Amino acid sequence: MKVLFLDESGDHNLSVIDPQYPMFVLGGVIMGKSYAEGALAQALAEFKQEMFGRTDIVLHTADITRNRNGFEELKNSSFRAKFYTGLNALLRQLDFSVVACAIHKDQHLSRYGVAALDPYLLSLDVLVERFCFDVGRVSGGGLIVAEKRDSTLDRQLDLAWLNLKIQGTRFVQAHDIEDRILGLNLRAKKDNIAGLQLADLVVSPIGRHVLGKPDKEDWFIVQEKFRRNRRGVIEGYGLVTLPK
Repeated sequence: MKVLFLDESGDHNLSVIDPQYPMFVLGGVIMGKSYAEGALAQALAEFKQEMFGRTDIVLHTADITRNRNGFEELKNSSFRAKFYTGLNALLRQLDFSVVACAIHKDQHLSRYGVAALDPYLLSLDVLVERFCFDVGRVSGGGLIVAEKRDSTLDRQLDLAWLNLKIQGTRFVQAHDIEDRILGLNLRAKKDNIAGLQLADLVVSPIGRHVLGKPDKEDWFIVQEKFRRNRRGVIEGYGLVTLPK
């Protein structure tokens, strides 16, 4: 069975758009369930033990960049360099593929106005389609895991998932979604799920790249991991940028 772990970068709110980061990215990592629970979980635990002497710390981009919630030692430049060198080496060796939908919120709003779809729900449609294609004609071959946010947003996500199973998407029929994907599970950050932490680490470099900000090492690693077609094309297969 394959699992798609989801995370986001940026805010899906269209009524408030940050001029410094007018992006919303919903992205995820796809891998085998046994790999996620075995080799991946073990590799992340070993990395955390080596760096911090503990395994209960949760890799979270916002905490890493702000040196908080266990990442205070990153204020030390030599430790920070060691941390990022180790983290990038780890990301490079792990076995996963990346799918993401990146939305320029300002362009999306100016094009569609009051009819503009919620970026999270629009992105979810895109990623569920790609995941269905990736799973193929395997009944119960996929599972989606996303991080809990707050009760209102979680309820919206549950409703969106239910709607996908009833309505389908532009390219995938409802019965195929229901047949191929067992469900969408919400897990808390404190559960320390390795796949969700990996998803968190890949969405920010995608957002920075699509926005045109300078690329760092993590982008080049993510770029190598994107889902592609047989000719190696990423756009439309591993990365969908909207509006087109």
